[in-house]
Amino acid sequence: MTKTILVTGGAGFLGSHLCDRLLGQGYAVIAMDNLITGSTDNIAHLIGRDDFRFIHHDVTEYIFLAEPLYGVVHFASPASPQDYLDYPIHTLKVGSLGTHNSLGLAKARGARFLLASTSEVYGDPLVHPQPESYWGNVNPVGPRGVYDEAKRFAEAMTMAYHRVHGVDTKIARIFNTFGPRMRLDDGRAIPNFMTQALSGQPITVFGDGSQTRSFCYVADLIDGIQRLLESDRHQPVNLGNPEEWTVTRMAETIRELIGDAPPIEYRDLPVDDPKVRQPDIRTAREHLRWAPGTAIDEGLRHTLDDFRRRFQAAPHTRTRA
Repeated sequence: MTKTILVTGGAGFLGSHLCDRLLGQGYAVIAMDNLITGSTDNIAHLIGRDDFRFIHHDVTEYIFLAEPLYGVVHFASPASPQDYLDYPIHTLKVGSLGTHNSLGLAKARGARFLLASTSEVYGDPLVHPQPESYWGNVNPVGPRGVYDEAKRFAEAMTMAYHRVHGVDTKIARIFNTFGPRMRLDDGRAIPNFMTQALSGQPITVFGDGSQTRSFCYVADLIDGIQRLLESDRHQPVNLGNPEEWTVTRMAETIRELIGDAPPIEYRDLPVDDPKVRQPDIRTAREHLRWAPGTAIDEGLRHTLDDFRRRFQAAPHTRTRA
């Protein structure tokens, strides 16, 4: 009998790639999304398959599915800073009510549950690189607090359902991930730089560009997610690429890949923007036998090919300053 997995946020960037992966591994998939930041374009190639179904639904409302479920993977949430600044209350609701509803469904169906958490639970970290044991440095009342605290609450609720109700839960702390299907106007560094360069706009770097990030290609991240889903690990696991890049280095690399790109412009750093971000992935290596295998330059080329194709179809797309 085919095992069915519900993916909330299944029409988003990461969610749609996870749907592809699970279908390729023989699972049946139900993708659920309210399409605030997701798009049916990401799953259009799956529509019509007998083992795939899309449900337009907001997971902050009660979720009812009658069929047996093997797993519930909770990916629903605005994820880029621009999105959760545009939708602060909904971001808090999907992290709280959405997580509660998704966990309730997993409990009712005896399904395993995986929460897509984030490196943002570490805030502007005072420990570098960040291990799962680090509790973070988060400003709960700053503009980024709506996302940081929503995910921290979601982790707490996930562990409560595991301890109190015995739900088989997993928590993935996802670090910066990039790849095809990111929105052209996503607002995060890589899509911002690519869309600006392709449209002839100056490439905007916030701060002096010395702040660091760790960029993981989407195929590697999704492999880690599936390994975690099928593992017996209940405590949080960092998933990301430990190779550390400055933001300026990434901007310059993308300029070189595109060729004849506009110059870099520096702007003021947003409030509470983390200065460093790098995952300690020893837990993933030990428990999941996982580490990213795609070189950043290779991932950027795949991503740029996808961006060029979509940009040519929508040349007037602009990034959000």
